[in-house]
Amino acid sequence: MLIKSKILRSAHAFSTREGGVSTLEHTKSLNLAFGRGDSDEVVLKNLEIFAEAVGIDPHGIISVPQIHSDIIYKVGRADAGEGYYKRANIREGDGYITDEKGITLGVKAADCVPILFEAEKGGELIAVGAVHAGWRGTVAGIAAKCVRMLCEEYNVAPSDIRAVIGPCIHKCCYEVGEDLKMAVEQRLGKEMSDLFVVPSADVENKYFCDLVGLNRHLLLEAGILPENLDVVDLCSCCHPELFFSHRFSNGKRGTMLNVISLGL
Repeated sequence: MLIKSKILRSAHAFSTREGGVSTLEHTKSLNLAFGRGDSDEVVLKNLEIFAEAVGIDPHGIISVPQIHSDIIYKVGRADAGEGYYKRANIREGDGYITDEKGITLGVKAADCVPILFEAEKGGELIAVGAVHAGWRGTVAGIAAKCVRMLCEEYNVAPSDIRAVIGPCIHKCCYEVGEDLKMAVEQRLGKEMSDLFVVPSADVENKYFCDLVGLNRHLLLEAGILPENLDVVDLCSCCHPELFFSHRFSNGKRGTMLNVISLGL
């Protein structure tokens, strides 16, 4: 049902597709997003099951609609439930930071890169963050932006922050076109484009993009120490039995949720 990192001390988890109550073939069994074919009741039941396994309150989760941006919100207890139990007139965005207990940050994924963060000061956990990095968010630098916001808001250094890149599509399966290659080059430079978007050996004008490597590089560049950076080395597209994958299923799939919390 869930995967955890050994380097994070906070309550956290990357969900898999297993252990829920969804019965539709494409969403079975732990679909954690509305609009995928399951009833709202089924999605919320899955959320409750997942939250219990993680040890968090489902009503404390915030996970608003994602738009492949670099928008990150500072949130608190007043925002708890937004996106699941509060669905009217809500925000859109792709990341959060908080220093408040009683709220859980949640980012959804089904190939895109989920990244969880925690910051400490004097050995005490003081803040957490979470971002959803599709290729647009990655190119816009959402991972490094989250590091900067944690540092500025909570007076910590990048060396005080740990980050974990969760299950997502890896370069073995992420074939892309010239437009993505050029977008990386225009925003991040030709060196980055050549390093992380490499030509296909079989198809002309096709490339394989290493979103994991790209985000890892950007996090290290932002000041995260190598020993404070973990990668869950599982490709969502290679393991459709374990994860929902937009690429593998041609878009007919459920959605995973990746969460982090300072606690209740």
